[in-house]
Amino acid sequence: MGGGESEKEEEEEEDWPAPRVTGARLVDAPVLFFVATHKAFRGELSSLHRAAAEAAVGGAVRRELVVDLRRRLQFMKLVFNYHCSAEDEVIFLALDAHVKNVVPTYSLEHKCIEDNFSSVFRHLDRVINNDEDAQMFQELLFSIGTVQTMICQHMHKEEEQVFPLVMKKFDPEQQSQLVWQYICSVPTVLLEEFFPWMTLYLTKDEKLDLIHCINLILPKERLLQEGVYLWHAALRRDFDQILEELYEMRSSDCFSSLSSVVVQIKFIADAIIFYSNLLDKFFYQFLDIAKSSVSSCSPLIDEYQIKCLRSLLYYKCQNLSQLEMFCQELESFVNGLAGKLAFLETEIFPSIIETCTAETQLWLLYTSLSTMPLGMLKCTVSWFSAHLTDNQSNCILNNVKMGCHSISNSFTSLLHEWVRIARSGKISTEKFRHNLIETFNGRTFYLSEQNRTIILSDHKRASSSNGMNLHTFYKTMPPLQTNPVISDNDATFLKLDSRPMDLVFYIHRALEEDLKYLASLSAKLSENPGLFPEFKNRFDIFHKIYQIHSNSEDEIAFPALESKGALRNISHSYCIDHKLEVKHFTRISTTLNEISELHGREIEHYRLCLKLHDTCMAMHKVLSDHIYREEVEIFPLFRQCFSIEEEGKILGQMLGRTRAEAIQEMLPWLMTYLTSDEQNAVMSSWLKIAKNTKFDEWLGEWWEGMARHNNNNNISTVEYSTPSVASDPLEVVSKYLLKEVGTRGGGAEKEFHFEKVDEPKFGGGVEEKGSKKGKTRCDDVAEIGNNKECRESNNKEHPLNMTQEELEATIRRVSRDSNLDSQKKSHIIQNLLMSRWIITQKMSSQESSPMGNHEGEIPGQSPSYRDPQKLTFGCSHYKRNCKLVAPCCNKLYTCIRCHDELTDHSVDRKAITKMMCMKCMVIQPVGPKCTTISCNGFSMARYYCKICKLFDDERQIYHCPYCNLCRLGKGLGIDYFHCMKCNACMSKLLFVHVCREKCLEDNCPICHEYIFTSNSPVKALPCGHLMHSSCFQDYTCSHYVCPICSKSLGDMQVYFGMLDALLAEEKMPEEYSGQTQVILCNDCEKRGTASFHWLYHKCPNCGSYNTRLL
Repeated sequence: MGGGESEKEEEEEEDWPAPRVTGARLVDAPVLFFVATHKAFRGELSSLHRAAAEAAVGGAVRRELVVDLRRRLQFMKLVFNYHCSAEDEVIFLALDAHVKNVVPTYSLEHKCIEDNFSSVFRHLDRVINNDEDAQMFQELLFSIGTVQTMICQHMHKEEEQVFPLVMKKFDPEQQSQLVWQYICSVPTVLLEEFFPWMTLYLTKDEKLDLIHCINLILPKERLLQEGVYLWHAALRRDFDQILEELYEMRSSDCFSSLSSVVVQIKFIADAIIFYSNLLDKFFYQFLDIAKSSVSSCSPLIDEYQIKCLRSLLYYKCQNLSQLEMFCQELESFVNGLAGKLAFLETEIFPSIIETCTAETQLWLLYTSLSTMPLGMLKCTVSWFSAHLTDNQSNCILNNVKMGCHSISNSFTSLLHEWVRIARSGKISTEKFRHNLIETFNGRTFYLSEQNRTIILSDHKRASSSNGMNLHTFYKTMPPLQTNPVISDNDATFLKLDSRPMDLVFYIHRALEEDLKYLASLSAKLSENPGLFPEFKNRFDIFHKIYQIHSNSEDEIAFPALESKGALRNISHSYCIDHKLEVKHFTRISTTLNEISELHGREIEHYRLCLKLHDTCMAMHKVLSDHIYREEVEIFPLFRQCFSIEEEGKILGQMLGRTRAEAIQEMLPWLMTYLTSDEQNAVMSSWLKIAKNTKFDEWLGEWWEGMARHNNNNNISTVEYSTPSVASDPLEVVSKYLLKEVGTRGGGAEKEFHFEKVDEPKFGGGVEEKGSKKGKTRCDDVAEIGNNKECRESNNKEHPLNMTQEELEATIRRVSRDSNLDSQKKSHIIQNLLMSRWIITQKMSSQESSPMGNHEGEIPGQSPSYRDPQKLTFGCSHYKRNCKLVAPCCNKLYTCIRCHDELTDHSVDRKAITKMMCMKCMVIQPVGPKCTTISCNGFSMARYYCKICKLFDDERQIYHCPYCNLCRLGKGLGIDYFHCMKCNACMSKLLFVHVCREKCLEDNCPICHEYIFTSNSPVKALPCGHLMHSSCFQDYTCSHYVCPICSKSLGDMQVYFGMLDALLAEEKMPEEYSGQTQVILCNDCEKRGTASFHWLYHKCPNCGSYNTRLL
């Protein structure tokens, strides 16, 4: 069957990392017999794909090649089907009893691979029916490549996870038994071809190892062929004996041997079904060809009788009445079978004997028996021979010894040996039943599964003298018991109540759609090279998004699921998938690089485009099946095992590791594949998870879709929301007073606008909308205080016009406003108190600043340097090549921190719109590079943030989309993550921490600096509160409790032990001796009593001295 040498596989083998079973020997771990089979599968698939690829590139597709490919693929599919069935019914079943949640995903993969094999044969049929159609042959090539990729990845995962577990949980003898059960399930005619085919792809040492392993598994069986003929008398006699034994059980009321009797009935049922198959596919077809006079040939056993057997064999007899019913059903079945056996004896076989020569009859017998599974053949021969008399057995032995010239001698010799052993009396009824249990482990061969189609290879198809060509097909029988891994309905994304993890399903859909688009685009590259840049850009985006998604699943979602004890090991297979899927992206990237380096070589370009499309098709199928299996097996478990709040936390941890640049690419990409309702659902879910953060503010900085989302959800841009750190106090007061006046004045729409000297915010668009509605705007701050029209147009409650009493009355109204929570009330009151001072400061600053000067006259228009030698541009805070124009005072400063240190006010970084290049001294719009011709794209800094207007040329900085600030570090998902509840960027080392809502949005309890925007390192206390690291060092010199909640700052056991020793030495005065005091422990928060002391009181619950008197 096909062929190839081991060295031909080297290119394919190099793509896969070495599995965990590498280096183990078959004789030490017999289960590695399956791994040796894997090597043959890889070699054959590689050979098939190589042959098809060479023909596709060459342009000439010969029919002989297609026929040969079909023959080899048919054999390959047949062997792989038996291989998968053995894994499902033997290996996986045994492993699942020891290790839960490992095998279901591999059974799902078997089903996916089987579906793709069907696709290969559909393409083969089209190619055969349309000779010399190059396009169809290319589609066949791609489908072969897809199957190759899926099978190789599946086998590698098994070698990485399944077989190491089998080697760990089972000793060599138990492993041998598992392999023997597999061999027993394969027809002998297939084994005759399988072992020679398998050894083609093994090295000399591996072949010797395989032989030693088989000798270990089969110490007494050296020939792997089979044969037997099921005699009707033996069937009748055995059923009579079974019925007699059942009647004895009924009389004695003893059911101890019932299970062994049922095992034997299962075996005989298998034998009858097999016999029925032989009649249908061999003997009846022979009569049709020979034009026999037999009128009709009904099946020996039909589907209705199969159902009867199903109910019979799995009927649990627990009392006499149930046993009586069991006997009646079995007797009815036997009586029905007897009539059909009589018809065969009087009509069918006499006609065959009359029509066929002795040689043809022998050929029919041995050919039909050779299709029997090895284990069943041996048991059937043993069973049948035990019913023979000495004369009958001698006659059969002589006939078997004579053999048949069209059948191998080894097969007939094996039959002869089995019959001889059975007649020697070595196998009793009890031992026979024990052998059945050992061989089939209580399973039935034909009744436990739908029979696989056996297609014999062309050179094995036997032909009679009259040109008859028999194809052996087992007819499909309904299974007695089905145990699917999961229902097909579960694969559908049910639209139940909205859950946070539903966002993953939307991402999956977008990934699948983009995979489909990439596959279709790759098919056009050979004819339209102009599509190459679009494909490369789209592939790079997809690669980045898929990698982020996979990492978040591996690091967050899967461990959360594994933390549920009953679901341990359920996601390991998918983690292996993610590691192996990198190979597909690497292959495509390598091919794209090769294409980009081509210069006019059309033949090579066509070959590479064909290879690229082949890889894209394989990746599309592998990744789509992976996503399907996740949605079938993994993600429904989140709905079952986690609450909505827990799902939100898990998804928040996944999103908190996603960098701003990735979100900026992912969000528009995701929205293109969703409907408007789905877009709103995604954004609502995302914003709900990030409700404690500045994520919505960050989105408004750059994404137009945020405004559309707000409009769709009827969110007013004027309505007060939780203020951000960078909110303008004047704007906050303006919005609240406008809303309040509109409420008290019956909808009056007077507006208060305290104008800042700045440009509209980047990407905001809110100011532009306001101006279109006719907002009264003052062009500069001076006009707020001096322009009479502007003042008169505003309400009398303008902060500059308010008296102290009016301002206090306004503050009281805010305090009584039931529509505001405490945080919003505090923020508005604070801004009311600050607004008058800010306006006054801006007015005085504006009057003193040279607003009428030209750009060349702006103060500070000269370079600044970091070093005394004036070699490096920048300041003491940052290394950069530009200065910023501060809009509040119209001066140039190297950085914002320089401005804040040199002035008595702060600058709004988002209001900065201009900069000066320190090389050419030209003032220009803020950007990453100088736009003047003389500077030729001179970079302002290595890092540039257009939102924060931050430049830096020496440190690693990233912009957090949830803080909406630039932070020091490599980035989210690398060395930091953002906690959605704390609203803080934290080191990945602090992934497990005490969460406190918006903990960073507070002042340091020691120095009272606002922590969220502080540049100083922050220390997280065990209780969840924060303070600056430097403040912590100073504070702990004299204190050991949190200044906010009074809990201990660390493990104080040593200190408490010292106090114990100190108090033990102290002698309490008699008047206080025996007195107790009621205390409250700050650490465990429990009440208790302690012995009287004027300073130290020990908690009786936790032993802490961090207590206070009540």
